[in-house]
Amino acid sequence: MELAKKGFIGPQCDVLGPDMGTNDQIMTWICDTYEYLYAEKEINAKGCVTGKLKSQDGISGRTESTGLGVYLVLRELLNDDNFCDAYDVGQGIRGKKIIVQGYGNVGYYFAKYCHKAGAKIVGIIERDAAIYNPGGFDPDDVKLYLNKN
Repeated sequence: MELAKKGFIGPQCDVLGPDMGTNDQIMTWICDTYEYLYAEKEINAKGCVTGKLKSQDGISGRTESTGLGVYLVLRELLNDDNFCDAYDVGQGIRGKKIIVQGYGNVGYYFAKYCHKAGAKIVGIIERDAAIYNPGGFDPDDVKLYLNKN
């Protein structure tokens, strides 16, 4: 509410996106509050945030989009001769060993796409723990364990 009152949020100003400690429900609440304050004057009020619940005009693919983007950048870098030569690494993702720092939406989806492309996710570091396995982890198994425990 305070961000909106001070003009720090809005569809033509600063569109907030989900980050640490938020999710699609929280982003929907922020949007609802902004609409409560400005929907009569602002036809594009729903555009004040991204990452809303799909049922509240959110879009499919938003949750995994940043992790997918990081994966796509890595994939392109590892397919570039100049990059691979400069850093003395073989081309492609297949067979690479990867350690992921943070296992929220970005880290999880990055690991998932890398694993699917043939990389080994050998380490995962979170705010309160770290795991390592030279044989690699299945990102889905780790996520299930993390959510359960």
